[in-house]
Amino acid sequence: MKIAVVGTGYVGLVTGTCFAETGNHVTCVDIDESKVALLKKGKMPIYEPGLEILFERNSRQGRLAFTTSLQEGITGAQVIFLALPTPPDGDGSADLKYILQVADDLGPLLADYTVIVDKSTVPVGTAEKVREAIAQTATVDFDVVSNPEFLREGVAVDDFMKPDRVVIGTRSDKAKKIMDELYAPLVRQGNPIIYMDERSAELTKYAANSFLATKITFMNEIANLCDRLGANVDMVRKGMGTDSRIGKRFLFSGIGYGGSCFPKDVQALAKSSVEVDYDFKILNAVMDINARQKTRLIPRIEAYFNNNLHGKTIALWGLAFKPNTDDIREAPALYNIDQLLARGVQVRAFDPEAMDNVRAVYGDKIAYCQDQYETLEGADALLIVTEWPVFRTPDFERIRKELNHPVIFDGRNLYDLQHMHDLGFDYFSIGRKEITHGQ
Repeated sequence: MKIAVVGTGYVGLVTGTCFAETGNHVTCVDIDESKVALLKKGKMPIYEPGLEILFERNSRQGRLAFTTSLQEGITGAQVIFLALPTPPDGDGSADLKYILQVADDLGPLLADYTVIVDKSTVPVGTAEKVREAIAQTATVDFDVVSNPEFLREGVAVDDFMKPDRVVIGTRSDKAKKIMDELYAPLVRQGNPIIYMDERSAELTKYAANSFLATKITFMNEIANLCDRLGANVDMVRKGMGTDSRIGKRFLFSGIGYGGSCFPKDVQALAKSSVEVDYDFKILNAVMDINARQKTRLIPRIEAYFNNNLHGKTIALWGLAFKPNTDDIREAPALYNIDQLLARGVQVRAFDPEAMDNVRAVYGDKIAYCQDQYETLEGADALLIVTEWPVFRTPDFERIRKELNHPVIFDGRNLYDLQHMHDLGFDYFSIGRKEITHGQ
């Protein structure tokens, strides 16, 4: 099948590459000339484990191409995916200008029946707006389908190639037949393709991400309560997670969620609720709690140093919002950096993949180190923000030797409490007992 993917951001690039891997001929379209030139040279603009191998293979074998021309990209395509950004407006609603602009442009370019697929995360009713925009100038039949993505950064290739489910919103039998053919290679193990109307499909994406964000936030509130009650959130999590009605995933406490999906989708769903005069109290609480949670360790750092952080140096491990990505959108690390800089702290940071993206934001306001241990040189404390695997079993003796004070503030609960006590560290985590040996 010939496919066009409009937009080469995270979703578009993964979608196009993975569909090419299943034997389709895919052309990705983007107006960013420098990005397209980079892609044509075989260079990836994002970091995503496993994607580069598929990208290189399918580019070399002629199944994956890139262009800045919309007309060239969609010529002969049976399916056109719209994988365009929907950034939040100032009021929290999703901005549809990029999608609707492409929809306007598509109308006169369609030569035969085509399925137009909204792959971006969009508010309820977007498929109707896209359909109306295309219909103004189209001279052939077409269908607009909602097909939300459920990709987790860091494991997106597996998520796409082996989906838990595929959600497709359409009432067209013709479009359904084409989408069935397209997704058949990805659901051979029996995972379902779930068909529904377009509006329900659009809401499903927001509902799923908002529920997961709520689950994370609920567990963070339990962790905060554990701090006051003297309970251990690790034990509570295990007791809860073994209940089949709850499940063990997304119950790890820490310093909040970030990234491109959860913050934007929760905000957009809350805004959609306001527009229909519904007070979605749970979502409003989730957003408020998560905002506070991101910098929850800052007061503990201040208290440890007698409320005088000016001139201190903090080693920061982790900048991406989660491991196995270079994405820093809404990353808790950025909020912590802002708080530390405002207090006159020198920040020495390391992340395996996200350094360049952070450098583009902060310039020389912080120090960027070659590895995790270089951050410790002259540092007064270690703050762990992202749970990269390389941080899980570090050289603790080296940490003790390099730090001015043997203290770790762990925003991801990476280490065993007894082990940290035995090693002689002062250790502060989320929802667990504080380990102190006296200053």
